[in-house]
Amino acid sequence: MHGLKTIIGLSLRDYFHERLLSACAVMGLAAILAPLLILFGVKSGIINTMVDRLVRDPRNLEISPIGSGHYGQKWFAEMAALPEVAFVIPRTRSIASSMILSRRSGGRTRTLAVDLIPTGEGDPLLEKWGRVPADNHQVVLSASAARKIGVKAGDTITGRVGRAVNGVKQQVTLPLAVAAVLPEGTFSRDAAFIRLALLEATEDYRDGFGSALFGWPGPPRPAGARQYPGFRLYARSIYDLITLRDRLQAEGLEVYTRAEQIEVVQRLDRSFSLIFRLIALVAVCGYLASMASNVLAGVNRKRRHLGVIRLIGFSTASIVWFPVVQSVATSVLGTALAAGLYGASALIINRLFARYLAVGEYVCRLSLLHLAAAFAVTLALGVIAASLAAYRVTRIEPSTVIRDV
Repeated sequence: MHGLKTIIGLSLRDYFHERLLSACAVMGLAAILAPLLILFGVKSGIINTMVDRLVRDPRNLEISPIGSGHYGQKWFAEMAALPEVAFVIPRTRSIASSMILSRRSGGRTRTLAVDLIPTGEGDPLLEKWGRVPADNHQVVLSASAARKIGVKAGDTITGRVGRAVNGVKQQVTLPLAVAAVLPEGTFSRDAAFIRLALLEATEDYRDGFGSALFGWPGPPRPAGARQYPGFRLYARSIYDLITLRDRLQAEGLEVYTRAEQIEVVQRLDRSFSLIFRLIALVAVCGYLASMASNVLAGVNRKRRHLGVIRLIGFSTASIVWFPVVQSVATSVLGTALAAGLYGASALIINRLFARYLAVGEYVCRLSLLHLAAAFAVTLALGVIAASLAAYRVTRIEPSTVIRDV
């Protein structure tokens, strides 16, 4: 009995001997597979680029309350414990969350009223584009605020908080170091990001109380749990954002998010996936029919030759591999040609749209895992298509060959 290695060698020699027919089969497979790879590459590249842009901008992960509410420490502890929440911090009343910043330079003093934004460790906005203030005497300024005051990171400015008690105007000042300045366009308002303790002390001072932490005069704030009218909250991912929005709305809270943009990307992803599946289904059916007919025609054409091979001692089990090996060869060469056509097309497409893309972004891109999956599916389909021809091989009787001689 001859071994499997011999029949594989005979099958490949026969495959490459019929170069024209084999080349047609390879190009036929590439003509089906290459457009699918390009289509999936465009779908993957566009969607991934859009998702990456959403993920890279932490503002897309923010959830802002509409109006004022009453949020206690228990509520913030529960929200911080949720796996979908990346960062949450209380906000004080908007009327009390402002400060006058000033800096004297070149014989003149520049002043600016800014909004005070609470921050702390884990703040996605500052960790992405700035630096979280290390203590209560550091601030991170928005680009517009830094430009109007004329400061940069490392400079020192003066903060001033005023109030009126029984008709008497009072104010306190404290030195502040500029820890960082946010890039232009990151935050639209004139704002200073500060630690929560400073923001709470500012609110207490305006309410007529003092602050032992900063040495501001006034009676101590009455003991009791503090209630906050708002919050800053960031989801851990763009997919968690929608979950958190729905959870908060279920609690009766009206919130603002950029979930609409995320939902648009998700709808595009689903639509592209559906279109790709439909096209792929049609292509797979066509490929199976084409490959099966080609292999079957080859078996019928070589019926006498395969019968002779049976006569000289090859078993039925080994002869079955003859059409399977040729189908695998077509799958390997066709996938390689399709991958080459995809690579050239992707290069052209990405260069055409290069002006609209940032570094690391692509309009058409497939990972090695995608290409490996395409090869595995193609190989499996090739073997399935060859199964009918393999069955026909088992029906060839050596006696038929003897009668035809």
